[in-house]
Amino acid sequence: MQPFTVLSAVAAPYDRINVDTDQILPARFLLKRRTDPEYPSYLFRDLRQQPDGSEDPGFVLNQPPYRGARIFVGNTNFGGGSSREAAAIAFDRYGIRCVVAPSFGDIFYNNCVKNGVLPIRLPETTVATIRSQLHALPGAMLTIDLPAQQVVDVEGTRHPFEIDGFSKGCLVEGASQIDLTLRCLPEIEAFERRYRETHGWA
Repeated sequence: MQPFTVLSAVAAPYDRINVDTDQILPARFLLKRRTDPEYPSYLFRDLRQQPDGSEDPGFVLNQPPYRGARIFVGNTNFGGGSSREAAAIAFDRYGIRCVVAPSFGDIFYNNCVKNGVLPIRLPETTVATIRSQLHALPGAMLTIDLPAQQVVDVEGTRHPFEIDGFSKGCLVEGASQIDLTLRCLPEIEAFERRYRETHGWA
């Protein structure tokens, strides 16, 4: 996955609370491969489209100022519900590198980190203020500084956030779980050789 250090990008505000993973990625798309070129269109599919299949102009990511958003600012209990990794993958494939919210579903939060999307928890009042700024200035940008652990809002105010050292290191380095495992490949291969030598009968 791509390293995450400092990102300055358009941010999309979304006020709905209790956005679960089925809203983020409907269940019928769960078996799609992440390399599917249509994957970006699955993000919020049932909210972005009207019953006739046309775009819902009221949904934030369909509005011209936010179409290229790489930061998504949500509300309380974002990403709750079922433990589908594909919901985090949908953000990554769409191009959104950071999701800011007052609280997250725990599994969704961890799945974001594993897929190169930075989830940031900030106080509810702070996130509400940032969403208000973004609504007032459609297309405005935020800056996310992961090494410094700060969000810089539209007015230039810096908001510190917490993240554990392991998750931060993986995101800054762009290291997936597979990458971390491969770093131990010499030790793994050495163990396999020793095991075959001492347990040849197995």
